Amino acid sequence: MRTPDKSEMSQGEVAYATLLEAIRGGVFQPGDRLREEDVATRLTLSRTPVREALRKLESDGIVEHRPRLGAVVRALNHTEVVELYEMRLVLERTAAEMAAKHAIAAEIDELEELNEAIANAVADPARAASINQQFHRCIYLATRNRFLLESARALNNALMLLGPTTLADEARITVVCRQHQDIIDAIRNGDAEAAGASAEAHLQTSLRHRLSVMRG
Repeated sequence: MRTPDKSEMSQGEVAYATLLEAIRGGVFQPGDRLREEDVATRLTLSRTPVREALRKLESDGIVEHRPRLGAVVRALNHTEVVELYEMRLVLERTAAEMAAKHAIAAEIDELEELNEAIANAVADPARAASINQQFHRCIYLATRNRFLLESARALNNALMLLGPTTLADEARITVVCRQHQDIIDAIRNGDAEAAGASAEAHLQTSLRHRLSVMRG
C-alpha cells in the first residue's frame, strides 16, 4: 500500500505524521512534556491539528496524559523494556533464520554496506541509530514474509519509547557491528540455525546494555 504524500493529508494527519517523525528522530524524548503551543511553534504547525495529533498519539500509546503536566511522551519501565526485547528476540531470530533461506546476494551486500556505514558513523550516534534501523529492516524484507514484516512494524511505536540510542560510543558500535557481521555471514552461508543464534545473541547483548543505561 502506498504511503500518502503529506499534500494529500488533512492538517491533523500532517501534524500527526510530523510529530511522530519528531519523536522517532529524538526531537522529543520519552518523558518530555508536549505543550500544544510549544509543539506547534517548534514544528511550525497550528495548535488545533497539534491537539488532534496528540489525541491520536495518546490512543496509540505513544503519549500519555499526566495530571498537572498534560501530554507527555511515554517512557517504558524496566518490565516493559524486558518484555519488548523478548518479543524482538522472537521476531528477529525468526527473521534471521528466514533470511538465511531466502535472501539474495544483492540484499546480503546491502547488509554489508549498512553495517560498514554504522561503523563509519561513530561520531554521529543519531545517524548510526538510523542506519541500524535500516539494517534490521533489510533483514525483515529478506524473509519474503509479509506477516513477519507486519509484526515487526507493530513494534515500531514501542521502539520509539526506548529513549536515546545506545550507539553512543565507539566500543558499543564495535560490538554491534561485530555481531551484525556474524548474522550477515550466517545468512550468506545459508545457515539458518547460525543466523538465528547470532540474532538472539545480538538482542541479548542489546538488552543488557539498554538496562545498564537505564540504571544510569
